Amino acid sequence: MVDLQTNFAGITSPNPFWLASAPPTNSGYQVQRAFEAGWGGAVWKTLGDPILNVSSRFAAVSFNGQRVAGFNNIELITDRPLEVNLKEIAETKKRFPNHTIIASLMVEPQQEKWHEIVKRVEDVGVDGLELNFGCPHGMAERGMGAASGQVPELVERQTYWVKEVAKTPVIVKLTPNITDITVTAESAVQGGADAVSMINTINSLAGVDIDSWNTIPHVAGKGAHGGYCGPAVKPIALNMVAECARNPRVSVPISGMGGVSDWKNAVEFMLMGASNVQVCTAAMHHGFRIVEDMIDGLSHYLEEKGLSSVGELVGQSVKRYSDWGDLDLNHKIVARINPDTCINCNKCHIACEDTSHQCIDMLKDPSGNKYLKVREEDCVGCNLCSIVCPVDGAIDMVELKTGLPSMTWNERQSIISGEIKVNA
Repeated sequence: MVDLQTNFAGITSPNPFWLASAPPTNSGYQVQRAFEAGWGGAVWKTLGDPILNVSSRFAAVSFNGQRVAGFNNIELITDRPLEVNLKEIAETKKRFPNHTIIASLMVEPQQEKWHEIVKRVEDVGVDGLELNFGCPHGMAERGMGAASGQVPELVERQTYWVKEVAKTPVIVKLTPNITDITVTAESAVQGGADAVSMINTINSLAGVDIDSWNTIPHVAGKGAHGGYCGPAVKPIALNMVAECARNPRVSVPISGMGGVSDWKNAVEFMLMGASNVQVCTAAMHHGFRIVEDMIDGLSHYLEEKGLSSVGELVGQSVKRYSDWGDLDLNHKIVARINPDTCINCNKCHIACEDTSHQCIDMLKDPSGNKYLKVREEDCVGCNLCSIVCPVDGAIDMVELKTGLPSMTWNERQSIISGEIKVNA
C-alpha cells in the first residue's frame, strides 16, 4: 500500500498536493471545496492590510492550440478584511482538522507589524506560515513582496522577526525575479526559516492587442507588468528548485511550484528536491477535481517503481544535476532515422540543414525511393532533429562508444593548468 502522506518541516498532510496562495484559496468556501475534492493542503491567499484590486486582472498565453500555456495576473493580495479571513480559517480548520492550512502573510518590513499578524493568525489554528517575499507587482511598489524578496538582508531580517514569535513552522516564499535564487534562499535559512517555497510569479507582460494597441490585460487603456505562471514557467521553476536542493547551505525542505499541471510534473519537482508541490494555474484552468488524477497517477507511479512512500522520491535526481563544467566532453550521442517509421516530411533535414550541423543527407534507394540518413561522423547529438520530428520512434538518439576516458572541462583545465605550472 502506497503512503502519500507527507511531513513537510513538521507539517503533516494527507498527500503532497497543496493549492498555492492565489485566487483558488481566497475564501473558506473555496478551500473547503478543495479539501472535499482531495487536496492535501492549501496556502491561504496572502493576508495583510486589505487592498483595492483592479479590473481586468488576468490574461493567458496560448500556444499552438494549447490554451493557457502561460498565465499572467495583476491581482494583489486579499481584498477582504483580516478578521473575515481569520474567522473562515478557523472554521475550515475545525471542519478539516487533518488537512493542512498555511497562512500566507505580507506586511511592511517592520518588526512590530510582523509580530502582530503572526500572533493573530496563529491564534486561529493554522499549521504554518508562508512569508510572501515574491509578489512582483502592486505590493512591491509599497516596499513589500518582491521588493523585500530581492534584498537578501531584508529576507533574513524579516524571517528572523517572524521566528521571534512564531510557534508554527515558517516557510519563506522566494521570488524568481533575481539573478541567483540560492542567495535569498540562504538568507531565509540564516534568518531561521524552517522551509522555503519557490517559485513565485515572474515579471511579465502577456501581450499587446495589435488592433487596439492596448496591453493584455489593460485597465481603462493602461497596463502594467504582472506575474507569469503556468506550464510555460515549469523549466525555470524546476531549475531553481534544483539549484537550491543541491546547495548545502539551503538545508531546509523545499515546496516546489511553478507550472505543476499533473502528477508527472509533481514527480519531476520531487525528484529534483521538492518535498511537496503547490498548484495554482492548473486548478484555475480545470477546477479542483484535477487532484484526483494527480493522486491516482502518483500512487500508481510509486507502485510501479516499487516505492512505498512519497518521501522515497525526494531528491533522487539532485546528484545528477551539476554544472556544465562537470559534463563529460567525450560522451557521444548521434541521431538515427528509422526508415520504417519515417514519413519523409523532411522537417529534420530542414532543421539540421538550416539551423544545426548539416549532417542529414537526402538519398535514394535502388528503386528511386527517397530516404533520409544521418552522417554519424558529423552528428553532434544536439537532439534538434528528434525534437522537431512529428512521429514518435522515427528518430532515436543513441550512444556511440568512443573508447575515450571521461573528461570534463574542469578536469581538462586542471590538467592544462598543471602542465603550465610544470613548464614554468
